[in-house]
Amino acid sequence: MDEIIIGEGVVLDARPTSSAVRLLAALIDLAVLGAVVVFVISPATGLLSVTEDLSRILGVLTIATITVFIPTAVDTFTRGRSLGKLALGIRIVRDDGGPIVFRQSLVRALVGLVELWATLGSVALITSTVNPQGKRIGDILAGTYAVRVRGSAPQRAPLMMPPMLAGWARSADIARLPDALVLSARQFLGRTATLHPGSRVQLGSRLSEEMERYVNPLPPPGTHPEAFLAAVLTERRDREYAALQRAGYRDAVEATQLHRLPHGIPDPLD
Repeated sequence: MDEIIIGEGVVLDARPTSSAVRLLAALIDLAVLGAVVVFVISPATGLLSVTEDLSRILGVLTIATITVFIPTAVDTFTRGRSLGKLALGIRIVRDDGGPIVFRQSLVRALVGLVELWATLGSVALITSTVNPQGKRIGDILAGTYAVRVRGSAPQRAPLMMPPMLAGWARSADIARLPDALVLSARQFLGRTATLHPGSRVQLGSRLSEEMERYVNPLPPPGTHPEAFLAAVLTERRDREYAALQRAGYRDAVEATQLHRLPHGIPDPLD
């Protein structure tokens, strides 16, 4: 499963969408677009009394509206979630996980003239099938891809301190842990039940050895690697929370003292 980081710095679990799901979403969008043409665009143009030349111009504008203007506007204003994509729980995002903008929407629509309309979607289907991220040519040129945003991983249960390590953890000196190590250990503890037993032992032991470099003294001999990881991460979390509480209390006290200072007293003369 891929991870993408949105602009707010939040990590999302999102899988690239398969070509079959994208095809179904495109068919839904095509049906909606057909309804717009039948019930909106065609009646509007039918009310006009036009010459043959003007009719050709209107025909070109209608085609451009259907194939370029509407798809660009929909992707831009919905941040990559047309009705078909919304129905199937997918979204078009940038390669860095951020929302797409007008330029990327326009590139996808212009490439779609050949990739989708001129070839009846066959080129897009083949490309998205062979691409590891399910990208069509328009996505490759625009720097975008489709991800699933529905059915994300459930919230992990909070870590609990192993009772036999509570006393040791309170007195242990825990140095600043690398963010990558903390993330790896947290993800490992959250999915231990799904790992192969051999891989679980190997990965747990490796993470435990890495974390031992930042802890002194080491836990009692015979401590299980997973219990050690859970104890360190839990104690680290509790200490950081306590530090935030103390900082908030100090800020509140200082704010109260500032409000009590007398106002209007002139500065002393030099």
